[in-house]
Amino acid sequence: MPSIDDPNYLNREQHYADAGVYRLDDETALVQSIDFFTPVVDDPYLFGQIAAANAFSDLYAMGAKPLTALNLVCFPAERQPLQLLEEILRGGFDKIREAGAVLIGGHSVDDAEPKYGLSVTGLVHPRRMITSGGARPGDLLFLTKPIGTGIITTALKGEQLGEAEAAEALQGMAALNAAASAAMLEAGASAATDITGFGLLGHLHEMLINSGAGAAINKEDIPLYPRTRELAACGFVPGGAYRNLKHFEEAVNWTGAEEEKAEWLTILFDPQTSGGLLIAVSPQRAEALRAALSRGKAEGFQIGEITGDKAGEITIF
Repeated sequence: MPSIDDPNYLNREQHYADAGVYRLDDETALVQSIDFFTPVVDDPYLFGQIAAANAFSDLYAMGAKPLTALNLVCFPAERQPLQLLEEILRGGFDKIREAGAVLIGGHSVDDAEPKYGLSVTGLVHPRRMITSGGARPGDLLFLTKPIGTGIITTALKGEQLGEAEAAEALQGMAALNAAASAAMLEAGASAATDITGFGLLGHLHEMLINSGAGAAINKEDIPLYPRTRELAACGFVPGGAYRNLKHFEEAVNWTGAEEEKAEWLTILFDPQTSGGLLIAVSPQRAEALRAALSRGKAEGFQIGEITGDKAGEITIF
């Protein structure tokens, strides 16, 4: 794509941006993103909620307040009952309303496989937006949701796990990152991104490249959804985890037990659906972040810190 030189396109030079930011005036900028995918669960209403929450996460990662949403729908209208589509859209609508946004339309296509998501627009103050490029050595890293959704949904599709057993992960995927976003703004976070298809380490690597820094991660501090390690050991690992590992593995410096390496890396590169926010914050502001997350009833797990190592390098111990 050609480069864009419009000065109002505020993050035009930032690679791996979570959303596009366009300044309207000195006080207001539009934040725009889009995301949609095939069903990750059988329940159509829950799928609609998860897809909508996932789309809004790109706005929340930049500290933006959601404003409007457009439905994106692909559905095999002649091969599936339209009641299924109605439930998907109802789930999405309820999540849009929970986010405080307004559904203003959408577009649908007759397709062989159902797909659903949103094009979303939000607002942020140009000088208060948080990008993935502000992390500095010494900053602490916080994760606001456990990981493991790709492994768990793979087990669900393989009928090796029931939705009741996966309830915590399903609820986590359907949860908005609104409280975590508000908390990082209040605390003055240095940088943030949301964890989705490239897995925890893939999105951390992108943050580090943008910030010109490295990171050290304690694997034992990383929260996992129940049964994630067990299911990974049984082979319920999505193909995307292996693709992520192949693409990013040169950036990883593993210092743990060699016999644990393969298992942990597939988990840490597991593609997430509607994952949490990964937040970098200075040590002086870390307690403020913890307090703000607690007030918002959001989780916050300290998993490591930003280092002065080579840009993009991740050490796992």
